[in-house]
Amino acid sequence: MNFKHLHYFWVTAKAGGILRAGEQLHTTPQTLSGQIKLLEAWLGRALFRKSGRQLELTDEGRLALGYADQIFTLGAEMETALRQASGGVKTLEFRVGVADSVAKSVVYRLLEPALSMPQPVRLICSEGKFPDLLAQLALHRLDLVLADEPMSGRVSIKAFNHPLGSTPMSFFCTPALKKQLKGDFPGCLNDAPMLILGPLSSVRKQLDNWLTKHQIHPRVIGEFDDGALMRAFGREGRGVFMSASVLEAETVAQDGVEVIGHTEEMVEEFFAVSVERRITHPCVAAITEAARSQLLRSTGRKGG
Repeated sequence: MNFKHLHYFWVTAKAGGILRAGEQLHTTPQTLSGQIKLLEAWLGRALFRKSGRQLELTDEGRLALGYADQIFTLGAEMETALRQASGGVKTLEFRVGVADSVAKSVVYRLLEPALSMPQPVRLICSEGKFPDLLAQLALHRLDLVLADEPMSGRVSIKAFNHPLGSTPMSFFCTPALKKQLKGDFPGCLNDAPMLILGPLSSVRKQLDNWLTKHQIHPRVIGEFDDGALMRAFGREGRGVFMSASVLEAETVAQDGVEVIGHTEEMVEEFFAVSVERRITHPCVAAITEAARSQLLRSTGRKGG
């Protein structure tokens, strides 16, 4: 068997199509399709069939994918074992994908324990959309994905969620804007200018429900997919914004804003997603142990 052809099939199955697989493999769709057809001819079985404009696995394709998963998982484990073997490379390479919805300060707090290990670690971080990072994880191009939501059971990727912890939420604004707010928190948010995260954020639905529950009707000035960009508008006094309470002191110091209230009714959770059910990678073990024991503890305050 030509294992290059098998690898092309595996990447295509994991990526969900020829075009995306071609981008990941840096090859043309025509070349990729041709290589897969050669594999199918050698096996005497069709591995894909067309479903509209999409490709879907045949029964034989699903069977082949299961074996391909085992083959390339073992290959990745062999590479890691040899690199860490006595007399090999001393520095441990740690490849992490970070969902772009996770605050960068939280990312540092989560990853810092890996950099504090006795063994030298070379950290390689990639940022992107959660589904794209999961595809890279499935191809063993990443050791870990950090996200503010768990991997859905509907995703056809063999990986496991490892909860890291959670943090309640705080509301911030500039001192000048705070003077204009009327009443106590959370009522002071009524008719107040507000900056909120976009609908894809893990805490956006919680915020919408929380506002409805407390009958609060702010004036939404802007929606942002990027939390850092939202904070940039907030520190210029454009509106009240919400951020993780675990970053409270840092947000106040860096952005020149003040805390106007806290709530534990909204919680931002963080997850590590890996292909390991039982964690064996030393960096992943260091991260999960530190996060669960002390990293993302609640502030202990109660609010609206």
